[in-house]
Amino acid sequence: MRYLFTIFLFCFFLNVKAQKSTASPQVSTFEIEAPQLKTVKKIWVYLPKSYATSEKKYPVIYMHDAQNLFDAKTSYAGEWNVDETLDSLKTQAIVIGIEHGNEKRMDELTPFPNKKHGGGKADDYLDFIVSTLKPYIDKNYRTKTNANNTIIFGSSLGGLVSYYAVLKYPDVFGKAGVFSPSFWFTDEIYTMTEKSKKIKAKIYFLYGDSESDDMVIDAQKIKKLLDENRCYCLKLDKTVVVKGGQHGEKLWREGFAKAILWLL
Repeated sequence: MRYLFTIFLFCFFLNVKAQKSTASPQVSTFEIEAPQLKTVKKIWVYLPKSYATSEKKYPVIYMHDAQNLFDAKTSYAGEWNVDETLDSLKTQAIVIGIEHGNEKRMDELTPFPNKKHGGGKADDYLDFIVSTLKPYIDKNYRTKTNANNTIIFGSSLGGLVSYYAVLKYPDVFGKAGVFSPSFWFTDEIYTMTEKSKKIKAKIYFLYGDSESDDMVIDAQKIKKLLDENRCYCLKLDKTVVVKGGQHGEKLWREGFAKAILWLL
């Protein structure tokens, strides 16, 4: 029995080691101190193919859960194919992927604590992006720095924190991709929406009607509050409900291209 278990472990680690990276040549990584989070963050950078041969500046998309964006080797349940998608679209934008904090992911991506699950330290996480990471990116890459050219994008808890970010930092993030947002985590997000000044951000919502019992109800509630906050006639938000869509990378990967085209 021990022999068979040893063989299993050998084959498992051999398979992991043999798996090749699927990230494109335009993707690189670096590490940066995150004093707000008392850690070092690994950052993934996607540059469009035109970046090396031009002198122009580019919009920037800040995305959460970088492990799942570019590389099947690092993804938990399949990657988003962000680099391949943007290459095929010839999209002129830089993507900055921020790796989640593993066991600290829930803390980082939730703006308010949940009685059962804890969390609620997204203010520190967003302060890291706004005060540390974005200044570094704007200094070292050719970026369009204004809010209209700065997008924040994520799914699940990443969708929740992306929505929260455009409410908390309207002068920094002018657009958001909000996929399968975990609005269930706290009712405070509804209160904050109600109390916010006119919300000017452009927001793309996407979720499946087979994700959970509350997903559609919660998202519709936020949509209603947004319509009361600003005139829907401005067409500043778009909602896509995928029939049969389930919570996971497949849904988000397949919806990414249309979301980016609309936001840009």
